[in-house]
Amino acid sequence: MELNKRQTEILGIVKMDGPITGEQIAERLSLARATIRPDLAILTMAGYLDARPRVGYFYSGKKPVQSIADGMIGMKVGDFQSIPVVVHENVTVYDAICQMFLDDVGTLFVVDKSSKLTGVLSRKDLLRTSLGNTELDKIPVHVIMTRMPNITYCKKQDSLIHVAKKMMDNQIDSLPVVISKNEGMEVVGRITKTNITAAFLSLAEEHDL
Repeated sequence: MELNKRQTEILGIVKMDGPITGEQIAERLSLARATIRPDLAILTMAGYLDARPRVGYFYSGKKPVQSIADGMIGMKVGDFQSIPVVVHENVTVYDAICQMFLDDVGTLFVVDKSSKLTGVLSRKDLLRTSLGNTELDKIPVHVIMTRMPNITYCKKQDSLIHVAKKMMDNQIDSLPVVISKNEGMEVVGRITKTNITAAFLSLAEEHDL
C-alpha cells in the first residue's frame, strides 16, 4: 500500500509521540480533526496504526495484512446475522413474490411443516418462473426452489471470512444461518453481503476516537 504525503506525516507523528489523540495529530498538522479522519481510518485499517478509546493512536508495528486478518478472524456470523424471511414450501409463487417485495430481500428460505429448511428461493428463481406464466397463484414454491443438498448455508460460529468466501465461490448474495435440530436444520438467521460489508466497516469505526 502506498501512502500519500499526509498519511506519511501522520505515521511519523504517531511513531515519535504515540499514543496521541486525533485532535493532537490534527493540531500538529494545522488541520481540522475531520480533515484527517479518513487518513486515520485508512492507516488503522491497513495495520500501520492501532487505537484505544480515551488513549489515542499508536504505531502497531504489524504488517498491514496481519493487522486486518487479526480483526476479521474474530468476527463470527452470530454477531452480525439478521432476521431471516421464511416461507412454507406450499406457499404459491405469487405469494412468495409478494413476500419478497414486502420484506425487501433477495432470498427467501423455505421450510416444511416441522420448520426444517428444505429449500431456497432467489429473485432469479421467481423471475424465471413468472416470465410467460399466468398461473403463479397455482404453483407451490417447492416445485421451483433449490433443494438440499444444493443449498449453501452457514452456522452462527462460522467466521465471516469463511462465509464471504462461500458466497463468492457460489455467486450468491445471502446464506441461511442454521442450527441442527431433530435430523434437520432450523433457520435462525441470514447473512448477506450487506451484513459482511457492515461488519468489516466496523473495524474502522471502532477506532474512530
